[in-house]
Amino acid sequence: MDEIEPKKKYITWQVLALMDFVTVIGFDDIIYNFQNQGMAVVFSWIVLLFAYVLPYELMVGHLGSAFSKDGGGLSSWMRHTSGDVWGYLTAWCYWVASLPYLVDVANSMVVSFFWIITGNGNLEDKLSRASFALLTAAITILFIFFQHKFTSSLQVLSIVGGGAMFVMTILFVLMTFVGLLNGGHIATHPLNAHTFIPKFDLHYFSTIGLLIFAMNGAELVAPYVGQMKDGKKDFPKAMMALALMTAFLTIFGSLAIGVFFDANHLPADLKMNGSYYAFLALGQQFHMGKVLLYIFAVTQAIYMGAQLAMLLDGGTRIFLSDTAKQFLPKALTKTNKQGLPINGYWLTTGICTFVLASSAFLPKINDIFNWLLNINGIVSPFVTCFIFVAFLRVRFNSEKFPSEYTYIKNKPWAIIVGFWCLAITALGTIFSIFPQDATPGTAKYTHELILNIVVSVALMGLGVILPLVAKFQRKRAA
Repeated sequence: MDEIEPKKKYITWQVLALMDFVTVIGFDDIIYNFQNQGMAVVFSWIVLLFAYVLPYELMVGHLGSAFSKDGGGLSSWMRHTSGDVWGYLTAWCYWVASLPYLVDVANSMVVSFFWIITGNGNLEDKLSRASFALLTAAITILFIFFQHKFTSSLQVLSIVGGGAMFVMTILFVLMTFVGLLNGGHIATHPLNAHTFIPKFDLHYFSTIGLLIFAMNGAELVAPYVGQMKDGKKDFPKAMMALALMTAFLTIFGSLAIGVFFDANHLPADLKMNGSYYAFLALGQQFHMGKVLLYIFAVTQAIYMGAQLAMLLDGGTRIFLSDTAKQFLPKALTKTNKQGLPINGYWLTTGICTFVLASSAFLPKINDIFNWLLNINGIVSPFVTCFIFVAFLRVRFNSEKFPSEYTYIKNKPWAIIVGFWCLAITALGTIFSIFPQDATPGTAKYTHELILNIVVSVALMGLGVILPLVAKFQRKRAA
């Protein structure tokens, strides 16, 4: 065990699990994937939980234990196992891939505030696309430029947001089944074994990336291993607790949603407003009016605020803590007294503006919301591939990278499982390029397909351009 400082405040594995829960899974993630797959998503959750999520989170536990003294998280793992170039590329890809989600979270905050103020989901009727984009941009910029103010309260935000969301999910599930026992009806018909079997076509495979996106993010708290009393032992415990919470939320949450929504005839705006519709319906069933709706809307606003703070703080740590400075232009390496990148804020603002502007040509706010969400199903799983690459490199060189916690002690089996998870993630990334909320052959489908390719390539490609700029600067200075 590392030496413990008596006066230092340490993060417990329970708190870390909640901090991670905020970034990994939420009630909205269940709604998003329910619209994509209907009741068949229960089958997908169960298979992925055992065949993908549990191995993935325990691999993160293994890597966190092996590199418990490194502050860069995934970028540190890649730098140690594959060299500085891969460390930089991983740090860049991880950071830039979080930005579309950051914009998506800001979108969700606008929606939650709208529900709190109006008590309904008629956002399309009240706001223009320009107003929606401006409000999203305002929230995004506010969090970007004041993230250092949130750093000290990150644990509080995560405990309140993650804890409240988990409680609301448990409440939703329990009250749903209590309602059924008291004569409530199930909206999804027919409800039989066939209902839960997916149709394995292009649409289904194009939604796998969003499923992976909904369950990844466990590695975001890796930089906090050093703030635990015994990170080598406690970090894997946090990952196991996270897996259990994820299992409960995804499986039982999806079943409960199928009670209130007919999986065969879902509202077009389910991804944007489905969570609120669900709690509104639950409250009405128990003759509580809109009480549960407003409680959830407030919880959602806090939860999304915690996500923004967690993404900005954790992402910044990963990008700066361990990235070789020779790969970045000098302007981007400039930091303030808090050690945060001043000009990096402007880069973040510019990229978020680019993502928002790319969505502005879509016809409706609901289309903008859905596309911003779906782009995460491409870029996020792509970055998750680096986790399995790092794990495989560690297991191939286990003598060089010892770990107190070992996921699958049998080396050949560990390598097979690592390749398995890498293959699933890579295929999920590729298939997610195909739009999920548009009909093939339509102008909207073609537009979204082009946007998916252009935005994904632009986000990742910028990370290759920056080292070239840095190299040019060094040549001019020589």
